[in-house]
Amino acid sequence: MGSMSIWHWIVVIGVVLLLFGRGKISDLMGDVAQGIKAFKKGMADDDKPAEKSEPVRTIDNAGQPAAPRSDVGKAV
Repeated sequence: MGSMSIWHWIVVIGVVLLLFGRGKISDLMGDVAQGIKAFKKGMADDDKPAEKSEPVRTIDNAGQPAAPRSDVGKAV
C-alpha cells in the first residue's frame, strides 16, 4: 500500500504536465539553474580576501577658527 507503482508516477507526471505545461516547467528549471549558479558565484566571492582600501579621509577644520555667532542666547 505504501509503495507507488510506475503507473502512479506516470499519472502524476501527466497531471503535472497538463496543469503547468512543458514550457513553464522548463522555464522553472532554467530559473532554478540560474539561482544555483548565482549562489555558487556568491559563495566563491566570499572566499576571496577583501582588498585593502584607502584609509578614511576626514575633513580637518583645525586651521580655521570658528566665527562667533552674535545671535546665540537671544530670544526670538
